[in-house]
Amino acid sequence: MTMPNYLVVVDDTDESALAMRYAALRAKMTGGSIVLAHVVPKPEFLLSGGLQDMIAAEAQEAAEALLSRKADEVMAISGQRPALLIREGKAVDEVSQMLTENNVHALILGAAAKGAPGPLVSHFSGERAGNLPCVVVIVPGGLDPDAIDRLA
Repeated sequence: MTMPNYLVVVDDTDESALAMRYAALRAKMTGGSIVLAHVVPKPEFLLSGGLQDMIAAEAQEAAEALLSRKADEVMAISGQRPALLIREGKAVDEVSQMLTENNVHALILGAAAKGAPGPLVSHFSGERAGNLPCVVVIVPGGLDPDAIDRLA
């Protein structure tokens, strides 16, 4: 039997932190593994070569620092070090590709507590939801960490 593999797309939002906490607790309970992913948007316009490269390098460094912090949090919760992925491009496209490349059993997303749920939640819970290769879990951003602990 293959152990579950949970994919969590992370950023610095509160809802992302809740989704990551949920995934870490589920992985601990099921013996599954976690993949933390961050998608760096491609620049909307091209700049001169040196400036473009500098901006790309800064974005890569920021993504690495974010994932390193988040990996430490997952380690503290689950006792395991997650796999880390950094992609560049449109988040919906990159996450779709990750779902097929990484044998994902569940995509764990956090929905914003107020306003629109976010582009990934909208995309993966909308029209495309019926054709996904895995389960999608949407963690409401209005929950507190204690509620996540009880629900995981």
